Amino acid sequence: MQTECTSEQMEFQGVERRVVKAEFDGGHITSDAGVLALREVDKKFALCRRFAEGFTDHRNADLIEHSVRELVSSRVMAMALGYEDLNDHDDLARDPLLAMAAGKVDVEGKNRKRQRDRGRPLASKSTLNRLELTPSQLDPHNRYWKIVHSPKRLEDFFVTVFLESFKQPPKEIILDFDATDDPLHGEQEGRFFHGYYKNYCYLPLYVFCQDRLLVAKLRTSDSDAGSGAVKELARLVRRIRKKWLHVRIVVRADSGFTRENLMKWCEKHKVYYLLGLAKNQRLMKKLGKELAQAKELYEQTGHAARVFTQFSHSTRKSWSRIRRVIGKAEYLAKGPNPRFIVTNLPEAYAEPRELYEKVYCQRGDMENRIKEQQLDLFADRTSTRAMRSNQLRLWFSSLAYVLVSTLRRVGLKGTRLAKATCGTIRVKLFKIGALIKISVRRIMVHLASACPYQDVFRQLWRNLQAYPLRL
Repeated sequence: MQTECTSEQMEFQGVERRVVKAEFDGGHITSDAGVLALREVDKKFALCRRFAEGFTDHRNADLIEHSVRELVSSRVMAMALGYEDLNDHDDLARDPLLAMAAGKVDVEGKNRKRQRDRGRPLASKSTLNRLELTPSQLDPHNRYWKIVHSPKRLEDFFVTVFLESFKQPPKEIILDFDATDDPLHGEQEGRFFHGYYKNYCYLPLYVFCQDRLLVAKLRTSDSDAGSGAVKELARLVRRIRKKWLHVRIVVRADSGFTRENLMKWCEKHKVYYLLGLAKNQRLMKKLGKELAQAKELYEQTGHAARVFTQFSHSTRKSWSRIRRVIGKAEYLAKGPNPRFIVTNLPEAYAEPRELYEKVYCQRGDMENRIKEQQLDLFADRTSTRAMRSNQLRLWFSSLAYVLVSTLRRVGLKGTRLAKATCGTIRVKLFKIGALIKISVRRIMVHLASACPYQDVFRQLWRNLQAYPLRL
């Protein structure tokens, strides 16, 4: 990345008789050469281009220098590279490699209209800020806010990419629903104090299928964890069955989603569910025999013991029917640890132990996916005033996740980083130093010779070549 410098050289401690000096005159050098891999994934699957189609641009085409697609691409790829703040873009605007990844032809910014912008091919934080903050009701006379996004089209984008990620129609898909806290530190719209998390926060709803993201819905925290889940499920099931009519759909979630409206909707629409069930005295009484057995086994062996059972159960008021419940009677060194799940899956699907241990407990992996979004890709950077713009920020983070997870699933298949987190992939493959040489005929990127993951990067490149460009 080219920076302004003075002629003063910096001298450091020498090496024997050799003098060590430094100067900011290296030309185009980047610390994020791995953006080449992100660009390749984006080109192959047209992710940023199709996401940008969810925006309507009311700007005068003769006056603009940055298209919506370029704005979206630079914002999302910067997040994937580890730059969470819009302020970072004032420096990133000079990076020719990021400019190339964002779709710029003039990667050095030599042809910018204003003299002060030359050498900066990408948009600054102010332009990107206007992209995020445009209200839904556009004022045609407003000088600044002219790019409007369609929430419906952006929501549909993630489902479309999910459906495309399967080469063959699957026999079964398991949709994991979960909610998490998104702490707030200002006076954002929709700000409420949550008693469980003990802070002011949003309560976004996520839906994943394995490592594939389908829903990232920002919600206020003054409602139930399962609020809006039926509406999102109905939308997903409609889209999924339109393409895969006979696929078996299973909804998996913790006890925060075990609500009558969700279970009743699933039963009516032939969707299966596997949900955690909060323990109470009635459930504990039905598990009493098995808890005694588990305690006896623990006392005999000194090791944790589990005994499983199943029974029919209904609440006194909230449930409309009797349902099948699986009980886990577990005894540990610290004492009993009972757990329950409720399901409408047929008994032939799996034995109670297998259903709990090998099917239900796998939902824990979804928490790792949420952590990737929250910690690695800054999904909790919801610091604007309006909830609409904070939702857009969440979708930008979600697109960054889709970009990196697609790279992981497709490009890193068969490598030692095939199961790495987004943060690890960034450190190992994106943060590569490189010298960039730009001429009329080519852009040559000289990657650091000492990069310890050269073999993985080369295999990533080879894997991606097997996929044609999406036009």
